[in-house]
Amino acid sequence: MTPDEFRDRYGPVALVTGASSGIGWAFAEELAERGFDLALSARRTERLEQLAAKLADAHGTQCRIVTADLTDSDAPAAIVEATKDLDIGLLVSNAGYNIKGPHETKEPSAMLKMMTVNCIAPMLLAHGFIPRLKVRGKGGIIFTGSVEGFIGMPFSTVYSASKALVRGLAEGLWGELHSENIDVLNLAPGATESEATAKLDPQWLPNLQPAREVAQRALDNITNGPSYIPSDHYRAQFDELLSGPRREVLAGMAENLRNYAIPE
Repeated sequence: MTPDEFRDRYGPVALVTGASSGIGWAFAEELAERGFDLALSARRTERLEQLAAKLADAHGTQCRIVTADLTDSDAPAAIVEATKDLDIGLLVSNAGYNIKGPHETKEPSAMLKMMTVNCIAPMLLAHGFIPRLKVRGKGGIIFTGSVEGFIGMPFSTVYSASKALVRGLAEGLWGELHSENIDVLNLAPGATESEATAKLDPQWLPNLQPAREVAQRALDNITNGPSYIPSDHYRAQFDELLSGPRREVLAGMAENLRNYAIPE
């Protein structure tokens, strides 16, 4: 696809959730460079304003800021309403986060909030935007999942379960929408540079991928759904993991993780 064809198919406006940092910020930068205007959503209004100013200066990008806390199950509907006058051709449902550690040590309320952000929000955002994309007759949806969505991960159990739902959502919608000229992609990154990974011991994350590279590869492979792993390292690693006997793979991962202090 040429840049003009890409912008015609998925533009003129893209919505990015979780845009205040990490992969979401990188998606915004990459899309602005490709000539898109943006709707930017996250909790931290000040960060979104900084990003919008940066993109306006660099590319003349018009940005609408939609402050939203996706731990509130009503937030997706509010985002849909706040952007109803925009011709959004690409939804990047990116917001999400991880909780690590032994399952029984995690607060139920914290796990519920994470599931609301990671699972309920993308489901409801897709529900709100699909009718608009069908009216347009073209467009796309990118869900930021994780390689952990391909297998239950010890000591990251609820997070990997949440990303398995994202993968199932994306794959099902790919099946429903591919004949409607609407592309759907489950983006499954491995460890990626972010505010969260910057706080962790480097021994845990020897193969960090730059967030901008994740965003760029995702956009370049949006037609190659339903799932796409942007890291060459993690693609090879998970090809090997998923080819082995599941019981042995899970037991081996759990044993390896027990040798270290589990990062919170």
